[in-house]
Amino acid sequence: MFKKIFFIFLLLGSLDYVTAQEITVQAPSQVYVGDNFYVRFTVNAQATEFQGPSFKGFSLRSGPNTSSQTSMSFVNGQMSSSVSTTFSYTLTADVQGTFTVGPASCNVEGKKINSKSFSIKVEKLSQAQQQQRQQQQAQQQQRRQTFDPWSQQPREPAKIDATTLFARASVDKSTPYQGEQIIVTYKIYTQVPISQFAIDKLPGNKGFWSEDLSAGKQIKQYEETVNGRRYQVAEIRRGALFAQQSGALAIEPLDLNVLAMVQSQRRRTGSIWDLFDDPFFNSAQAVERPLRTNRLTINARALPTAPENFSGAVGSFSVKGGANLGTVKANEALSYRLTISGHGNLMLINPPTPDFPSSFEVYDPQIDDKLTHGDGGISGTRTYEWILIPRSQGEFTIPAYNFVYFNPTTAQYQTLTIEEQKVKVEAGSNASTNFSSGQEVQHLATDIAYIHPLNRLETQSGSINAPLRYVIGTLVNLLFFIVCYLLARKRLADKQDIAGVRLRRATRLARRRLKKAAAFLGTGDSNRFYEEIYRAIWGCLADKYNIELSQLNRDTVIGCLEEKQVSDAQQQRILKVLQDVDMARFAPGDASSQKQTIYNEALTMIAEL
Repeated sequence: MFKKIFFIFLLLGSLDYVTAQEITVQAPSQVYVGDNFYVRFTVNAQATEFQGPSFKGFSLRSGPNTSSQTSMSFVNGQMSSSVSTTFSYTLTADVQGTFTVGPASCNVEGKKINSKSFSIKVEKLSQAQQQQRQQQQAQQQQRRQTFDPWSQQPREPAKIDATTLFARASVDKSTPYQGEQIIVTYKIYTQVPISQFAIDKLPGNKGFWSEDLSAGKQIKQYEETVNGRRYQVAEIRRGALFAQQSGALAIEPLDLNVLAMVQSQRRRTGSIWDLFDDPFFNSAQAVERPLRTNRLTINARALPTAPENFSGAVGSFSVKGGANLGTVKANEALSYRLTISGHGNLMLINPPTPDFPSSFEVYDPQIDDKLTHGDGGISGTRTYEWILIPRSQGEFTIPAYNFVYFNPTTAQYQTLTIEEQKVKVEAGSNASTNFSSGQEVQHLATDIAYIHPLNRLETQSGSINAPLRYVIGTLVNLLFFIVCYLLARKRLADKQDIAGVRLRRATRLARRRLKKAAAFLGTGDSNRFYEEIYRAIWGCLADKYNIELSQLNRDTVIGCLEEKQVSDAQQQRILKVLQDVDMARFAPGDASSQKQTIYNEALTMIAEL
């Protein structure tokens, strides 16, 4: 027994691990349009944190699929072992051309290593080549049926039933008050692996003000039991809804496509080969399945009779504020701030109207929002700041301000008060405005100012005579009025042309979002980057072709492109960019080169539109 244990330790001590790690690539150098092919990245070590490249010009069918292999050899009394990890993709060639696939990367023993870039040439089959390929495939199939007993075992098409994979929507409140915040969550329930998903159509929630709470956040995954069955759950979207009216309101379904990996089984034939009808011998098949969440109905309760100064706020709030100075000189500015904090419909609050002294010149308030979109909804602060300029000296009082909101927890209106504040205005440098009180200012508005008498009117020497000057002035004023009238008519017509307004602003808004996305290029916040890219592309398409956001999906875009007689090549480029963005959002990829590639593609597509 001791000899056996000693021999085992001797073998373990003689293991020789490979120290030089690298990534090798296996991929065809040439394929044809419509071909399915494999790309494999093999690491001669145990690899983690793999990040694949962007496969521009190809459709991803599955991947990355991970496998590992350990081999051992015993030579001249020495035992050696090696471990390799393989990441494989199944792709389809979409369009003709030569495409460069960027490097992949992974982590081996705390060190990051990268593969080399490579190119794949995609050619288009001629008619003769297509016929020849069909004949070869038929011959190969015949040979397999003759010599390969496995080929006699046809596979059943992979299927997914509604209890294995489905999507569901839920809300935290079914009978909220009008204006009260509710949280709607969209989940995927699955008992099979999912490689990716894409939202085809967002719900059009008529009667609600909606805010997305999942932008830039990781998808939550956990387990949940439904009807006695255990599911893997992915929260794909979470939103905050605020009912803008009372009564029954519908939350429309969300449409999405899911690519699931399902084990395909052989059909039973009663032969000996049925013994091998085991998942170990059956390969996984990628199955695309459209899903739709359930429709929800919310019964929004009307608010009780509101006080006269109700702000429109529904939730839980606090308020603070006041003037920044207690003493100021006439004609010098001071500010008055009012900050509302809490959890609820902050963005829908009616602008407050404090009662400032009549001798204060008041400018429209500046609004500063600091809102947080968390899992529990929208919270944060909204600050209003007024610039005030006292025009007379004296003691003035800014009256108390009452902020009234509805608290759905207590089902009552509550009032928060900012106390009145005294402001002392001292004499300023301009004596003409340094009155002792505000009465003189009001008096000047109604009094008649003194007019200096003139004994006679004289004409300046060298100037044109009065009648001609009057005629020219009248013509200039008339011409100016006509131009202003025409410009006003054109501006009004442009505003009524909704489609035209959306068309003119499409590129500008898209470039603004791309500018936001560019700020995340050099950061690790890939989710925020892809979210801005996604909004820029879909928003530009919606504005360019006058498509309602609730009806925006791939089919609608394709129909509009065909209706506008957009060339097939440009249609393919647009659809390719949309596909690349979807793949980049939900599939692993290079954190730097992939984002730069997506950004360049989106910029080019928007410029072409």
